[in-house]
Amino acid sequence: MTDVRPAHVLEINNVSVTFKSGAGASRRTIRAMNDITLAVAPGETLGLVGESGSGKSTSANVALGLQKPDSGEVKILGNPFPRRRRQLAGKLQAVLQHPAWSLNPRRKIGESVREPLTVSRRSLTREAQHARVRDLLDRVGLDPALAERYPHELSGGQRQRVSVARALITEPQFIVFDEAVSALDVAVQAQILQLIRTLQADHQFGALFISHDLGAVKQVADRVAVLFRGDLVETAETAEFFRAPQHEYSQRLLAAL
Repeated sequence: MTDVRPAHVLEINNVSVTFKSGAGASRRTIRAMNDITLAVAPGETLGLVGESGSGKSTSANVALGLQKPDSGEVKILGNPFPRRRRQLAGKLQAVLQHPAWSLNPRRKIGESVREPLTVSRRSLTREAQHARVRDLLDRVGLDPALAERYPHELSGGQRQRVSVARALITEPQFIVFDEAVSALDVAVQAQILQLIRTLQADHQFGALFISHDLGAVKQVADRVAVLFRGDLVETAETAEFFRAPQHEYSQRLLAAL
């Protein structure tokens, strides 16, 4: 993989993904992604919205290299997805809906945050790794002393901040936020969204922010892409999208908001 910063950290070109559902006579094909094309630039957040079943989760898996498309091309950091995802260690990260999915309940916070470094930055001394953990916890607004705590000793908002610190520890170029704030109350959600914007301004990572919550998308995204039953029906600058959505489905989403 090249170290030169690419024009796009993620490119999804004419990608389609289908799944089989049911059995026997009721067996049918579901189009989760239908000839979708989108891209994310360094320092940009693309908000991906749509109701349940629109294809958001499949798009997240495609962006993370966890789902192979039936057709089309996916490029990460300017190159086709490598056969071994390990080649992208440290360059691609994700923040998921539930911190429990990325934080081992039996590991102290500091160990969980440090773990990605043990794969991607083996040249760092243990002391340097611990120093980076303390710095990241401080950057996300947590007391570095929490490194010695376990996940169950922290609040939901604190655990999600830890998940953000864990994702940033390797200084990635691209992060997928998959419903990353949907489980938080409104006040904590606003804090996490502001934190994401602040950290992105500092580190210039590109981000795919996947959410059913248009209010959250409005706060954090530079552009918005709308999925409807596997089709990409609209892409627009965030301000323009919320001012004058073009597609009927987009208009319905905003009306519901």
